Amino acid sequence: MKRKLALLMMAAVMVGSLTACGGGSSDGGSTTDTTTSDTANKDKPLVWFNRQPSNSSTGELDMTALNFNEDTYYVGFDANQGAELQGTMVRDYIEANIDSIDRNGDGVIGYVLAIGDIGHNDSIARTRGVRSALGTGVEVDGNVNSDPIGTNTDGSASTVQDGTLEINGTTYTVRELASQEMKNSAGATWDAATAGNAIGTWSSSFGDQIDIVVSNNDGMGMSMFNAWSKDEGVPTFGYDANADAVAAIAEGYGGTISQHADVQAYLTLRVLRNALDGVDIDTGIGTADDAGNVLSDDVYVYNADERSYYALNVAVTAENYQDFTDSTKVYEPVSKQLDESSSPVKSVWLNIYNASDNFLSSTYQPLLEKYDDLLNLDVEYIGGDGQTESNITNRLGNPSQYDAFAINMVKTDNAASYTSILSQ
Repeated sequence: MKRKLALLMMAAVMVGSLTACGGGSSDGGSTTDTTTSDTANKDKPLVWFNRQPSNSSTGELDMTALNFNEDTYYVGFDANQGAELQGTMVRDYIEANIDSIDRNGDGVIGYVLAIGDIGHNDSIARTRGVRSALGTGVEVDGNVNSDPIGTNTDGSASTVQDGTLEINGTTYTVRELASQEMKNSAGATWDAATAGNAIGTWSSSFGDQIDIVVSNNDGMGMSMFNAWSKDEGVPTFGYDANADAVAAIAEGYGGTISQHADVQAYLTLRVLRNALDGVDIDTGIGTADDAGNVLSDDVYVYNADERSYYALNVAVTAENYQDFTDSTKVYEPVSKQLDESSSPVKSVWLNIYNASDNFLSSTYQPLLEKYDDLLNLDVEYIGGDGQTESNITNRLGNPSQYDAFAINMVKTDNAASYTSILSQ
């Protein structure tokens, strides 16, 4: 049911009595009216996902965007819980492997850190989580500094500090040797190729001091793993539980964090489905729907003040990685088809901020494409360039053709670029 704009327009012509997007056909079935023609664009359901509307400098939530209308929500994951989990995973690995992890025997456990986007709340949280767990964080105004440090092989940087771990009666120094934002020359962040180049530079300069590689996501982590750390036997830790990263655990990838993309993708479309059906927003989430779909409270939380649903995270390591090898499998408790008679086909405009983003394109979108069928949603998928909002917003020329919107911004403080279009 992933119709393209051309098909929408053809359908509109074929059923001339409709004023906007016309009818849609589901798997060869009967034609269904998918238009809320009497609803203004500013009043249509909207979900922000993956990138929470917020100030990229302070992290303060953009409550204007989150309250755009009564059917606006955010879907993501618990960034702080996941960040703490990643940091703990790295520390636990060091403690369990202390006899072999200090490669040059200098008593310093050195790590390098790939930072995704210095203005992204999730990236900030993950950097803070690692530094907090390893004792290398320096507080500024009550929060651990998340800025990149460049290089710090002598431990003199002021942005971070040397941490210590006492293991089996011996005290070890933990040092962040280097970190940088992985932004390419065109401005795209979370850039895997840039991370691969960075590990090449770091390893040629101080490679024998690097005992651990840490990344804000698996895309960058796998780039560094394949470029250097796999051959050197240096454990690498990422985030997202992408299929290639999970498989690489068998080859020495240290671990990753599943942010329950299966639950996030479901919630992204489920809140739209509920708003379109005019039912309680908790339907099929905390309260079972007529098909039996329901989530348990150990996989998500809802913050009413923030109008935000957050999936909870799970550490994926050598002990359990085989349970996470299929990253695009729908979550079984919410895998039942909705009845089209009570949840008729509706059209949704949804964008992915960067069509090249490994997690979103290889894991999140395939999950969305499975859930849109189960939830009777006809989704138009738009892939951005990861650099400018206009590359995406230019393709939202006629929002009246859609019943609802799911938006994944390039920058978290650019929500108005989208809401201004819907308010016209």
